Amino acid sequence: MANKQNAFYAQSGGVTAVINATAAGVIEAARQHDEQIGTVYAGKNGIIGALSEELIDTGIYSDAQIAALRYTPSGAFGSCRFKLKGFDQNQREYDRLIDVFKAHDIGYFFYNGGGDSADTCLKVSQLSERLNYPIKAIHVPKTVDNDLPITDNCPGFGSVAKYIATSTLEASLDVSSMAKTSTKVFVLEVMGRHAGWIAAAGGMASGHLDIPVVILFPEVTFDRAAFMVQVKDKVEQYGYVSVVVSEGVQGSDGKFLADQGLKDAFGHAQLGGVAPVVANMIREELGYKYHWGVADYMQRAARHIASKTDVDQAYALGKAAVELALDGNNAVMPTVDRLSDKPYTWEIGCAKLDQVANVEKMMPAEFISEDGFGITPACRAYLEPLMEGEDYPPYENGLPKYIQLPHSLLDKKLPEFKI
Repeated sequence: MANKQNAFYAQSGGVTAVINATAAGVIEAARQHDEQIGTVYAGKNGIIGALSEELIDTGIYSDAQIAALRYTPSGAFGSCRFKLKGFDQNQREYDRLIDVFKAHDIGYFFYNGGGDSADTCLKVSQLSERLNYPIKAIHVPKTVDNDLPITDNCPGFGSVAKYIATSTLEASLDVSSMAKTSTKVFVLEVMGRHAGWIAAAGGMASGHLDIPVVILFPEVTFDRAAFMVQVKDKVEQYGYVSVVVSEGVQGSDGKFLADQGLKDAFGHAQLGGVAPVVANMIREELGYKYHWGVADYMQRAARHIASKTDVDQAYALGKAAVELALDGNNAVMPTVDRLSDKPYTWEIGCAKLDQVANVEKMMPAEFISEDGFGITPACRAYLEPLMEGEDYPPYENGLPKYIQLPHSLLDKKLPEFKI
């Protein structure tokens, strides 16, 4: 193969408000090194785009279009929930990847996602030694759950934290105005299967105002009696309370309160609906009138209120991924290394993928209050800088002016492949 090779970039898992900023970082950095990297091909719908040979030539996009990705939410090239099986279980997928990479002279692989995506990237990185195909595979971190190890935080999380803290604050003020004669409890359901980072952000609502918030973390076994005491005490003291509950909260039996009995494409329990479960418990036991809401996609798509720290780090990690590959690295992930809280300073580091893939970083015990229903000053010090700064998108006619890129696929060179 020629010295100058092409690159493959794809997005995986649940998208975020800033994953496209990472895409911009990758593509712009590659363009700056056009003597070493030819074309950046984006996979349509993640790794599926590679297996199905559905590739998008990002070279057709202008510099202005790529720059617009920095302030556009969602996944510009489509994402997926698909996990490669092991070599021994399904080598045909790896043979197919090599065929596609050879057909399009791809020597760089950038996979933008969370823990399961890191596992996929690690497997692709092993094509070099297992199947003798030279590839530089770099995982680019992304997950609103903030549960990747080693890196201080994950792109996507800071903006979700900002959104949840703001929503909790605003909804609490709404409930407080009605508490005398009407609603006394508002329950907000947030994402977080095993790690309570997003739920913790709800505690930031009581920053400059005295807002009563009770948090239900997945790291803390749900104790109904203790929870009811918390809710009753807050209502008696303040007249109202807001409850922020993670979708992954479990009871003493180890079952998710919101387990629907379904599985997602990664084989995880399909969660959702814990807010009404918790709200009904409160009504049954305490008789309080309530309202509940589910942040769902809104929390991870809210680019209009994104954290500037988050945007800057998402872009920087995309750029760093390209630089790591050009330096000859394989099976690594660029990381955010925190140097100090105040002033907040950070730098780019590097982690080996075999220490990242399939490892979840939970909330440390010192971040959760002793009673298990709130956050500590240490947690506040960690979260605050990740939420700071505004990076508004341009507006037109009262709405954010986002960009949608056309997906013009390359002509296929290979036979169809059944996934």
